[in-house]
Amino acid sequence: MSKKKTKSKKVSSRKPSDSFESKDFLSLKELHPANLEFLFKLAERMKKDPAAFASKLKGKSLAILFQMPSIRTRVSFQVGIAELGGNSVYVDPQESPLGDRESVKDIARVLSRYCDGAVLRTYHHSQIEAFAQAADVPVINGLSQAHHPCQTLADLFTIREKFKTLSRINIAYIGDGNNVLNSLIYGSAKVGANLAVATPRGYEPSEEVLKDIKLITKESGSKITLSNNPFTAIKNAHAIYTDVWVSMGQEKQREQRLKDFQPFQVSMAILNKAPKDSVFMHCLPAHRNEEITEEVIDHPRSVIFDQAENRLHTQKALLTILLGRKKKR
Repeated sequence: MSKKKTKSKKVSSRKPSDSFESKDFLSLKELHPANLEFLFKLAERMKKDPAAFASKLKGKSLAILFQMPSIRTRVSFQVGIAELGGNSVYVDPQESPLGDRESVKDIARVLSRYCDGAVLRTYHHSQIEAFAQAADVPVINGLSQAHHPCQTLADLFTIREKFKTLSRINIAYIGDGNNVLNSLIYGSAKVGANLAVATPRGYEPSEEVLKDIKLITKESGSKITLSNNPFTAIKNAHAIYTDVWVSMGQEKQREQRLKDFQPFQVSMAILNKAPKDSVFMHCLPAHRNEEITEEVIDHPRSVIFDQAENRLHTQKALLTILLGRKKKR
């Protein structure tokens, strides 16, 4: 009898850092659904009462290594760690290009001696994986060509705010089968949301991702469907999501992509055919009147800037969970 009481007490007193099995946050593929719900509840508390968490990461430092430009990711992490009582160090890509002047492994080991965590934003997901393997501190994927998990945290948190749940929520994604979509697929499947994807032919998500989520959707009951028709995707949608047609590194494909994606523009024609209570989403930066029209961005049903704000709150929760652990030397 006493053993049962002890076990119950241990479970009920779990700290935020105990809720993630992994040291790092590299993608949503590895994350347990219960971890996501825990993070969202923590982010909700932090958003309502930020002052209550002002010293959670006092004395902690975060290294920020970005190999490509960023506004939202960099500023939200820098402001987030500051609001939690910590500080950040931005490493200019010209000073330390990953794997060029110095190996990824060596940089990871050195920064582990100085900092309590690191955020990386790089083209190659393999570099983030190599960095995390060598680092002794938590590593966060701020964006790679394969995944954008921090964005999906904000996306799902925003939908949860608007509809009070994620289970059986219908999300429509219209556009490119890119890193944002990859993370949204994993995230939707984990939380039990349904995701209808509409891409031009030849721009679908990878077979690897689709194969990965089969087991996840079987467990969660989520439905992931693919089509090449945006009007098919938006049927019964609670949230309609799009992203840029030409991502960084794809500039040479711009002319062809603009031609291929034109029928997939999120415009008032989409809005007028969508359910009346649906919201419109974009991870930003947006090319107004390209993948999404001016009217939709600024429409009362747009939650685009709520998404941007929620990057701060969900990442603060993530930092608290990961950097709140004791650092191993």
